[in-house]
Amino acid sequence: MDLSQFRQALGSFATGICLVTVTDETLGPLAMTVNSFSSVSLEPALVLWSIQDTSDHLQTYTECPHFGISILSEEQAALSSHYAQRGGHAALEEHFIVGPSGEPQLIDAHVHFTCATHATYPGGDHQIILGEVLDMTLRDASPLIFYGGGYRGLS
Repeated sequence: MDLSQFRQALGSFATGICLVTVTDETLGPLAMTVNSFSSVSLEPALVLWSIQDTSDHLQTYTECPHFGISILSEEQAALSSHYAQRGGHAALEEHFIVGPSGEPQLIDAHVHFTCATHATYPGGDHQIILGEVLDMTLRDASPLIFYGGGYRGLS
């Protein structure tokens, strides 16, 4: 199978965009753009996301007790691009407040989930992180969508 065609095919699936956040004792608050987010279960409330094995902060995210997932709103495309850059994961103070478990919580996110790490599983060249949702906030906003290699809105 041609991997570039496989990647292109995956890009034909529209997804939302999230920032996954954590506070590291040494590095401080971190944020990373992901679109590998999914719901898993209502009881208990579980979600998942995945992180590439070559990520700058793989160990920080796979070993943290708590993390946040902020679903971006339509007007936050620039934040998605900013936190997607390798080496650009320091959570800037002007973008976040402190969430219920000490995780960075994105200001004006469409949704923010506060999660406890439930389990981590190997998945090819990624680690799949399962989180139990402990708390959430929901704001009436249009979500940011990623499709065909670019950002879109619902309209």
